Amino acid sequence: MTTELEQPVPPHVPRWLVRTLWTLHRRAYAVTRGRFGLREPGPGRWGMLRLTTIGRRTGRTRAAILGYIVDGPNLVTPAMNGWADPEPAWWLNLQAHPDATVELPSGARRVRARAAVGDERARLWAGLVALGSSAYTDASAALRSRETAIVILEPRPD
Repeated sequence: MTTELEQPVPPHVPRWLVRTLWTLHRRAYAVTRGRFGLREPGPGRWGMLRLTTIGRRTGRTRAAILGYIVDGPNLVTPAMNGWADPEPAWWLNLQAHPDATVELPSGARRVRARAAVGDERARLWAGLVALGSSAYTDASAALRSRETAIVILEPRPD
């Protein structure tokens, strides 16, 4: 039993399992031509979006399916790599090329990425933690050697 001040330690998820689940999710999305794999956020749960970036080394398009929450007109996602320490490739790509596209159940949108800082980051992290997921806790963040970036995807004009 934990108190309000304590957070349960997240389970150790083997890397092979995380990568397998990512692969299966992407394949299900591809096989169903996008009918499965994306969702809008709802009360107590995050949404799922497909982010398309430009590779920082190759210049080729790269796609990742990510969890997100909504903050006004912005989409917000933590730059986690399945609890692993390295920064996710999609976040490194966005740092090199911040303009990207997201696919949502409601359609595609062009976005520009930036990292939240200071009070904004603290507020958005608290919003993720409030979802109650074991992925978004201070204990899971502590497994990484660096602070988890909170990425804001702001709409770009067409």
